[in-house]
Amino acid sequence: MTSTDAPPLRSLEPVLHETTERLAHECGRPGARAPDWSDFQWCVAQAVAAMHGISPLLSRRLRWEGPRPWRDFLLDQWRQTQLRHRRIGQLLERIDAEARAVGLPVLALKGAALHGIGIYEAGMRPMADVDLLVDVREERAATELLARLGYSETERTRRERTFAPAATPAISSLGECANRSVKIELHTRIAERLPVREADITALLLPAHVQGGLLRYRSHAALMTHLLLHAAGNMRIRALRLVHLNDISALAARLGLHDWHEILYGGSSESGAWWAYPPLALTARYYPWAIPVDALSAAQAVCRPILRAVARRQTLADVSLSYPWIEFVPGWEWCGSLAEMWRYMRLRTFPGREGLAEVRQQESSHTWAASNEWTRLSRPRRVARWLVSKTPRVATMWSVGEAWRQAGRPL
Repeated sequence: MTSTDAPPLRSLEPVLHETTERLAHECGRPGARAPDWSDFQWCVAQAVAAMHGISPLLSRRLRWEGPRPWRDFLLDQWRQTQLRHRRIGQLLERIDAEARAVGLPVLALKGAALHGIGIYEAGMRPMADVDLLVDVREERAATELLARLGYSETERTRRERTFAPAATPAISSLGECANRSVKIELHTRIAERLPVREADITALLLPAHVQGGLLRYRSHAALMTHLLLHAAGNMRIRALRLVHLNDISALAARLGLHDWHEILYGGSSESGAWWAYPPLALTARYYPWAIPVDALSAAQAVCRPILRAVARRQTLADVSLSYPWIEFVPGWEWCGSLAEMWRYMRLRTFPGREGLAEVRQQESSHTWAASNEWTRLSRPRRVARWLVSKTPRVATMWSVGEAWRQAGRPL
C-alpha cells in the first residue's frame, strides 16, 4: 500500500491485531454492539475476515450490522461461498462415482468431511480446494481418475500433488469467488514438520474396512486429530485461520471422553499428541465452552514445556497472517531441543534444492504474489533482509491493499 491516505506500515500492525481479536471473539461469543472503527479499520476488517475464511460465518452469526460496505461484503461472500459449495459438491459426486466404478477408496479430507457430517450448512465454510487421501499404492489409479475428470497436475511438493482443470484462467480476488477454479490436492500421507521433526498421522485416518468411492474418516476422533495437526502446522508457520478454530470448536461438541483419549494417546507418537495443546488452547480462548477442561489439561500435560508456556499467551493475531511480518525462524518454540533449533535455522538459511523449489512453487501458485519484489529476491538476499530489517508479508499486504482498493481508495 502506497496511498498517502493510508496509515504507515508500522501502524497497520495494531489495527490488524485489534480487528482480528475482535472478530475472533465475535465468532465465539457475538456481542450486541458494532465496534467504533474508522473507514480504514473497516477495510482492514474485510481483509482479516477474508484471510481467516470467516466472512460467510460472520454474515450469519453477527448480532450487529456495521456500515453498508461491510454488510455488502459479508453478504456477497456468503453468496459466493454457497455457489462455490455447489460446484464442489458436484465435483465430489463425480469423484465418488468414478472411484466406485474402479474400486478406488478415497478419503475426502477436512472441509468436505465436515460438510459431510453436517457440521456446516452450504455457504457457511469456504473451501479453497478439495483435499483427497489415497493409499500410496493407489496413487497412480487416483491420478488416472483425475485425468478422466479433466484434471492435470500443476504442482508437486513433499506434502501433496495439485491438480487443476485444463484451461482455467487464474482469478485473484479478496475472499471467496464462485468462478475460481476448484483445484484438487492429492495426498498419500498426512504429516506436518514441527518444524523439522515430522508428525505423521496417516495410519490413524482411514477406516478399518474400505471400499471403492469417497470415504469418511475412521471416527470423529480421527477427524479431530487431523484438524488439530493441520492447525498446529499452520500455527508453526504463522498461517492459522480462524475458520480452523471454528472447525475444532464445532466438532468438539460431538466428542466424548473416549474420543479425547484416542486423540491424545491413540498412537500419533510414543509421547502422545504433544502438538495438540496449542490449537486447543487457542480454540478455548475464543470458544471457552468448546473444549472440556479435562481434555485441555491432558493435552497440556503431554505438550513440550517451552511450547506449552508460549501457547498459553499466544493470540490468533500472533500465529496467523494477521501478524504482518516475515520471520527468519517462525515457530521456533516448536523445536524440542537446541539441536533441533540449530537444524531448523540451517534449513531456513540453506533449504536445499528441494526446499527452494517448494518455496518457489508455493509463491508462483498465487498470481498476486508473482509481481511482488520479495518473491523475486534470491535466498541470500532474503536472509540478509531478515537479519537487518522487518519485511512485510506478501499475502497480508495484498489482502489489506485489495480491501483498500475495493473501497475506492487510491493505491
